[in-house]
Amino acid sequence: MKDIQNQKDYRRIDIKKVGVKTITYPVTVLDKAQSRQKTVATVNMYVNLPHQFKGTHMSRFIEILNQFHGKIDIREFHLILEEMKKRLDAEAAHLEMIFPFFLQRNNSGEGLQVCRYDCAMHCFLEDEDDLRLDITVPVSHPFSSAENAIPAVGLWGKVLVSVRFTKFMWLEDLIDVVESTIRSETDYQQTGIADKPVESLLAKLEDRFSRLDELGWYEITVENETQGYSLYAKTDSSQASNSALR
Repeated sequence: MKDIQNQKDYRRIDIKKVGVKTITYPVTVLDKAQSRQKTVATVNMYVNLPHQFKGTHMSRFIEILNQFHGKIDIREFHLILEEMKKRLDAEAAHLEMIFPFFLQRNNSGEGLQVCRYDCAMHCFLEDEDDLRLDITVPVSHPFSSAENAIPAVGLWGKVLVSVRFTKFMWLEDLIDVVESTIRSETDYQQTGIADKPVESLLAKLEDRFSRLDELGWYEITVENETQGYSLYAKTDSSQASNSALR
């Protein structure tokens, strides 16, 4: 019987991603009020596989994750990626971490005082490292239409923000920028002036984000959920730059 595993592979096919995914893992993230916050993340770890390698040791991904247990920090993600490249002899490394982030809110009435925000870190390292943060912020305030004082289309929904940082920024501060803009837009819409709440909210968010020195790039999506379909509007910082040049 031929030893297929030890035969030379002449196809020279590179594999872009090989690794492990949907790992449920306890992590600690930075918290502005309490220094650190414990949460649970879903982790995906990949490396590229050049054609000269027939496989990689999957257990090493878990070993690396365990090595950084309790030390996973947005400012230190590049260290995990560097270790992945080194241990797995890879040219590029990918790390995705999806986790809920919780903030204490002083809500009046019977609502929950702890708010959940779904976050995701997408990290990539080849020659230079790249980190993108995604945050979903719920929109629960009913917007009013121009003709009457009843809520506009749907039950409202969410704002999805994707950013790349130029310098450190607390997650809480980024969330506060979004929520304060939502509150101001709610007050504005309730005067009965605007009749396009999705586009109006997006325009105000883009104006706020364009003035944040901490961001090198951003993408914003506003989605209004209703029965059977959703309305949405989307923009990013490249569109804002192009508009400024015209």
